[in-house]
Amino acid sequence: MKTLFFADRTLTTTRPAFVMGIVNVTPDSFYAPSRTESTVNGLDAALRLIDEGADILDIGGESTRPGAQYVTADEEIQRVVPLIQQLRARGAVIPISVDTRKSAVLRAALDAGADMLNDVSALEDDAALAPLCASTHIPVVLMHKAGVPRSMQHNPLTADCFERVNAYLTARAHYAETCGIAGDKIIVDPGIGFGKNTEANLSLVRQCGALCEGRYPVLMALSRKTLIGELLATASGGAVCAEERLYGTLCANLLSVLFGASIIRVHDVKAAVDTMTVLGKIGYTKAHECVQ
Repeated sequence: MKTLFFADRTLTTTRPAFVMGIVNVTPDSFYAPSRTESTVNGLDAALRLIDEGADILDIGGESTRPGAQYVTADEEIQRVVPLIQQLRARGAVIPISVDTRKSAVLRAALDAGADMLNDVSALEDDAALAPLCASTHIPVVLMHKAGVPRSMQHNPLTADCFERVNAYLTARAHYAETCGIAGDKIIVDPGIGFGKNTEANLSLVRQCGALCEGRYPVLMALSRKTLIGELLATASGGAVCAEERLYGTLCANLLSVLFGASIIRVHDVKAAVDTMTVLGKIGYTKAHECVQ
């Protein structure tokens, strides 16, 4: 059984990993079908993911795809807060994570009913984030990225990057704890696709369970990413487009769980839930031992 500790609840699952459903309230996220540019559309998408069995919703108002431009805190708030408010008004009790780098956005989201922070900057971009997370006792995802979205793929990390990523996440987790964030509220994410080439991404998937010596749960965000398209590439057609990456994503997510991930962040919740359910019922422990 997997467990996550929130400020006022404990979340458990009998599946091998938690399934975090992605809700992008953005006009420019890399996977076009995931974009919901209005509160109404975002609400429909979020309710569908809940019905499909998501354990957590991750709501974001700023795209971090390669080449993306950052947006202001006010714009992010206008995108994500009304959706969180509508979900809570509808009686949704699912834990809600807000995908942001900004304390103003996090504060507004928490006031609206959010429960968790997913920060691609690992608390670096806004010094006020760590004290806010500590005082509200929320879980925090600390992600590694090399550079900023606008230019991070210009000079990506290569296959020997595990020690660098591991050292960074270990240091950021230590920083979080020194700021008063409890160790059982920290989750780490190696940042697949964030300033890494194909071999670097593969090395991080294969070694994800070794991050921070296994002290913290690992979140893996592989869903429909360029890595999957590259692995499915054909000699004649090149990388497969995002719309054709579902089956590759399911395989990559399953393997990442066998390698040690505790949370998978996905666009396709029903498919992920089914994959994790079958993995658990066939025998997750034995499969995990075989991979190891």
